[in-house]
Amino acid sequence: MRLTDNDFQLFGLPERQALERADIDARWKALQSEVHPDRFAAEGAAAQRVAMQWAMRVNEAYQRLRDPLSRAAYLCELRGAPVGAENNTQMPAAFLMQQMTWREALDEAAGEAALEALDADAAQAEAATLEEARRLLDDAGDATAAAAQVRALMFIQRFRADIDKRLAMQEDMAGQSARAK
Repeated sequence: MRLTDNDFQLFGLPERQALERADIDARWKALQSEVHPDRFAAEGAAAQRVAMQWAMRVNEAYQRLRDPLSRAAYLCELRGAPVGAENNTQMPAAFLMQQMTWREALDEAAGEAALEALDADAAQAEAATLEEARRLLDDAGDATAAAAQVRALMFIQRFRADIDKRLAMQEDMAGQSARAK
C-alpha cells in the first residue's frame, strides 16, 4: 500500500464501475484491521499518527467506492474527464424537459401516493442513468459521456431528495392532525 495509490489500487479492486458492495465492504474491513491505530499502541505516538492517517485514507476511499455515484465520478476523474458539476451544468434538452416535467409534477402532487409514484419514476430513471454510466465507463471506455451521465444522476438524486422532504412534510402534517384530534 502506498498513499499515492488510487482508491481502487488501495482496495485491490479493478477500476470498474460494476463492483459488488460486499467486496468493497470486505476490503474496507480488512484494510481497517491492518491500519487501525490501536494496533500500533505499543509503538508510540508517531506510529499511531501514521496509522491514523492511513485509517483516514482508507475511510475516504471507502466513502468514494461504496457509493455508485461517487465511484462513477471518481472513475471519470481518473480517466481524465472530471465531472465538474459546479462549472458544467449543460444537459441535453430532453433531460431538461424531463426535469421540468418532474418539477411541475412535484409542485402539483397532492398526497403521499402521488409523491411515491413520482419517486418511483425518478428511481427508475436513476437506475437507467446509472446503468448507462456503467456501460460507458466499463464497456465503451467513454469517460466524457459518462461524466454527463454522472451530472444527470446528481440532478436526479437532488430531485429525489426534494421528494423525500415533501414526503416528510406530509408525514409531519398527518402526525399533527392526528394529535390535534
